[in-house]
Amino acid sequence: MRSETMTKLTLTYRLNTIDRAVAFLKENIGFGDVLAVDGPMGSGKTTLIKALLFDLETEDTVSSPTFSIVNSYQTKNGMVHHFDLYRLESVQELTDLGFDMYIDNMSLVLIEWPELAKALLPQNAINLRIEVNPDDSRRLTIER
Repeated sequence: MRSETMTKLTLTYRLNTIDRAVAFLKENIGFGDVLAVDGPMGSGKTTLIKALLFDLETEDTVSSPTFSIVNSYQTKNGMVHHFDLYRLESVQELTDLGFDMYIDNMSLVLIEWPELAKALLPQNAINLRIEVNPDDSRRLTIER
């Protein structure tokens, strides 16, 4: 059962200062965490994840997993699995991909469009929300 007290942290940043958001993430998440990354289309979910992977020094070419559903990257600190569930239509498709094998280890797992996976996420999954403010800045919220 989830704890009654939730930790909620926020940061406002602009896309040209995304390094601030990456530093904020690295202070508050780690390998072994599963993040449900939520936000409207065009809010910068993939941009933030690419910047994080760059900072974690992956030597792999980073791309959006929109069509592959999941991309895995070796970084200096361990594996990162980046899911994009936008195109999936059923939980069964996700289970067929071996989703449970990805989240049941010490990798960092980042899941864009996580709604479909909610029932499969561990209780300690972290919610990461990106909102676009009227001035085009972003509000990043981490909720444990």
